[in-house]
Amino acid sequence: MAEDSELCDIICDGPHVPMKKLGETGPMVPKDRKEYTDIDRKAVENNYRAKKIFVCGIGPDEYNKISTCDFAKEIWEALPAHEGTTQVKQSKIDILTTEYELFRMKDDESIQDLHTRFTSIINEFHSLRDVISRNKLVRKILSVLPSSWKSKVNAITQAKDLQTLTMDELIGNLKTYEMKIKKDSEKREPKREKNLLSPIIQVGPENS
Repeated sequence: MAEDSELCDIICDGPHVPMKKLGETGPMVPKDRKEYTDIDRKAVENNYRAKKIFVCGIGPDEYNKISTCDFAKEIWEALPAHEGTTQVKQSKIDILTTEYELFRMKDDESIQDLHTRFTSIINEFHSLRDVISRNKLVRKILSVLPSSWKSKVNAITQAKDLQTLTMDELIGNLKTYEMKIKKDSEKREPKREKNLLSPIIQVGPENS
């Protein structure tokens, strides 16, 4: 629809085949290509445009399944058939559920990297038509943070309404806190190096 609303019609209803009538009372038959009008050519072109969008948007495995399809409508109808049975779909969901439940923040992992990994799992759920509520996603992120983030987690839990807190707001809040931790760490580091490099003063009789 975003590309061209007419392409959606081609996908749902099938390609347009320019027809002509044989004589005054004869049957309708497909036109020869040389008989196409500009309108006919535009209509025929839409099928190939829709097919191109499909071909460019799928991976090699899916392409092998639809490579023999001539029309966009055929591709549209063929792809769901290859998604697998209900049992296969449930198996995929079970695997993702385990991955979701075991999800934790890795050592030295940034909030951005954490969010990227988490989003990948959630998108897989969505592709299987299994949607997790926003509230659960927010609580999950808070639960996977390490113990060093406990004070921040408590502050968010007390100050924010987790029922209405969006994922973007949460991640933005955590990134801000992460930047503060990094900045504080950088401030302490030069002082530590200065102390390590300070000369050791020997106390002797002459310094007593």
